[in-house]
Amino acid sequence: MNMKLLLFISCLVMNLILSSAAQADDKEDYKALMDMATSETMVMMPMRDGVRLATDVYRPKSAVGKLPTILLKTPYNENKLQRSSLRMAKLAIENGYAFVVQNERGRFYSEGEWQILGHPRTDGYDTLSWIEKQEWSSGKVGTFGCSSSAEWQLGLAAQNHPAHTAMVPAAAGAGIGKVGRYTEQGNWYKGGVHQTLFSIWLYSVQQNLSPKFPDGLSQEQLQRLRNSYDLAAKMPKVDWKKQTKKLPLESWFKSINGNDGPFLEMIKRTPGDPEWLKGGLYHDTEDFGVPALWLNSWYDVSQGPNLDLFNHVTKNASDPEVRDNQYMVIAPNLHCSFWRIPKYDDLIVGERNMGRVKLDPDTLIIEWFDYWMKDLKSDFKKNNQKVKYFIMGANEWQTADNWPPKSSKPMTLFLTSGGKANSLYGDGKLQWVKSSRSQQDNYQYDPMNPVQALGGSVCCNSGASLGGSYDQRAIEARQDVLVYTSEPLDKDIEVTGHIDITLYVSSDARDTDFTVKLVDVDPEGVAYNVDDTIQRARYREGYEKPVFMKKSEVYELNFSPLSTSNLFKAGHRIRLEVSSSKFPQYMRNLNTGGNNYDEIEAVVANNSIYHAGQYQSRIVLPVKTLE
Repeated sequence: MNMKLLLFISCLVMNLILSSAAQADDKEDYKALMDMATSETMVMMPMRDGVRLATDVYRPKSAVGKLPTILLKTPYNENKLQRSSLRMAKLAIENGYAFVVQNERGRFYSEGEWQILGHPRTDGYDTLSWIEKQEWSSGKVGTFGCSSSAEWQLGLAAQNHPAHTAMVPAAAGAGIGKVGRYTEQGNWYKGGVHQTLFSIWLYSVQQNLSPKFPDGLSQEQLQRLRNSYDLAAKMPKVDWKKQTKKLPLESWFKSINGNDGPFLEMIKRTPGDPEWLKGGLYHDTEDFGVPALWLNSWYDVSQGPNLDLFNHVTKNASDPEVRDNQYMVIAPNLHCSFWRIPKYDDLIVGERNMGRVKLDPDTLIIEWFDYWMKDLKSDFKKNNQKVKYFIMGANEWQTADNWPPKSSKPMTLFLTSGGKANSLYGDGKLQWVKSSRSQQDNYQYDPMNPVQALGGSVCCNSGASLGGSYDQRAIEARQDVLVYTSEPLDKDIEVTGHIDITLYVSSDARDTDFTVKLVDVDPEGVAYNVDDTIQRARYREGYEKPVFMKKSEVYELNFSPLSTSNLFKAGHRIRLEVSSSKFPQYMRNLNTGGNNYDEIEAVVANNSIYHAGQYQSRIVLPVKTLE
């Protein structure tokens, strides 16, 4: 039998076994939950405008007195508790909490029209008020969730509801509009370039036209209906690797009979559109009123904004107690996979082995909530420093009182070459002194043959591109990828914090993109991606007004910072890749200077990178002083 076929069959069988085991575990956990808890399902919680949200309430059977509450709000199907919700419900009940799970407005049995993030500033506030008034409630509510169940918490935290006692936002970056040097508008953009994950995500989530039962049905009627009608859309499977190649972008959903929703409106919004300020996104012009335990990941789509938001709150929250009670964990995993870190085996993220990553998120979360919501405070503060982060390469945890650690000092590497930095086999170098060569590096960017995405900070794109760390040498073999590599290091260098990148560029196109990728190259030549970013040239002066390029004119390009903690070991080399696409993670620029979302014709761009004289292209690394 063909070896590849045998491997495929083995993987298929293993996935079926794991799926069956997971389903069996879910049944056991649900039975255990029902043995411990009383449940009241399909509580139609009224909002201020009369719209009712479908809510389930679980309370410990053994409860005595009033209870603190853990609230999870989600756009996903909770007609039957999802695995993550079931796990948290069981954990909450075991530890003496009421657990409330609620579907966002317009989702499943919740009334009204759905909006991304579920009206957090009104519906979230009203939900807290409802819980606070229940006879079983202590008046203290902690919010919890990962991804969509975390993002809405940020806008709610700006409302400073008196019952909102503590929060655990995990992988919450899509709830951030603008913070610090990041203007990603809920991860819709990076550097002004559309991140296709949200278009792909919306295909399965937006159902603004769908069968619905009449508003105003009784709880008993809705409980009976939920047993018979799931209301979950059965969306046809899409090969998104193929679909993302189709032009124009605005036709994606129409060509696959996608549902109506916000997709068409949102792809037309520029990153500086004032409409971003009207929704549920949190912006750094607002206050923040809740102590938070942040769970972040090195290979998540929004680790940069997440880290900047943590810093923003610790420095700018008006309440000193809030400022002083922000805690953060940064693990080396993918998006929302904190609970899939192996207990007894090494964690492999993509292809890179992170070693034994020991993390117990459930204990952290319960100790955090116990500290804030119970009379007998836990030892959370005794057991944890403000920041706990995983150093990749060293494959170990480290702690600090702030982010980045104060011991991190900036060190600059300059790009240089003899004019032929194209590909892994070119002459591009990174060096600790300024370049004296006057050469520039040139390459052609053809949008119809973009550089493919391989690893990185990726989520939620249905397999269109892979997340994590992979050997990049196949990507680096391309002539449209400039490769700059340092000499082998004579000692370990720990890079921990935000990484600033400045390139001097030109193009014969009115507009184009530039990508940068930081890579750790081991002595055998394996090149693992650490982090990457992108910048659309038209937004180099800001996102409010595009400024197009003039042929052959040199421009300074400053990127949204990279973020990492990575030990480049002695004998390893530091590498920087520069190109103009990473597709389909980022929507390719067609180089016309037009809207991009409604275009089908592309222009080939001849792009150049400068690194001499007044044009010192460079990367500034936050190097932590090692003892």
